[in-house]
Amino acid sequence: MIDIVITIIGTQKDEKGEESRIECTTKGRYYERNNIRYIVYKDSEISGIEGVTTMLKVYDRHVVLVRTGSVDHKQEFLLGEKSYSMYHTPYGTMQMSILTNSLKMALTSTIGTVTIEYELEINGQWQSANTLSISIQEESISGH
Repeated sequence: MIDIVITIIGTQKDEKGEESRIECTTKGRYYERNNIRYIVYKDSEISGIEGVTTMLKVYDRHVVLVRTGSVDHKQEFLLGEKSYSMYHTPYGTMQMSILTNSLKMALTSTIGTVTIEYELEINGQWQSANTLSISIQEESISGH
């Protein structure tokens, strides 16, 4: 396992065309097993799900996002396909569907980016067009 610095940028555009953006930088871990690349980090207060562990499993042609903790969620991102999942929170469960419009993965060992553009539906209602951009780099070790 390698210590990494992760920058996450999420944008959402609602049906009115209004855009919101969240950006945060956090520390995490990176490792590879059976040709799958794993990016693991704890979500912060800014994401609204503080203390939740997020794992991105990056395959050759798709990405799986797994969240555990106060929320429980597993979502697949497959280019051009709609995938369904249940999003479990302490306040209830929602059905989510994701239509992945763009999926770009450029990871070389401990540096690179994963960018996903998708449309989100919750309980059958279209919510937003989203972009999730995750960039990683190996944490630099200072000599102090």
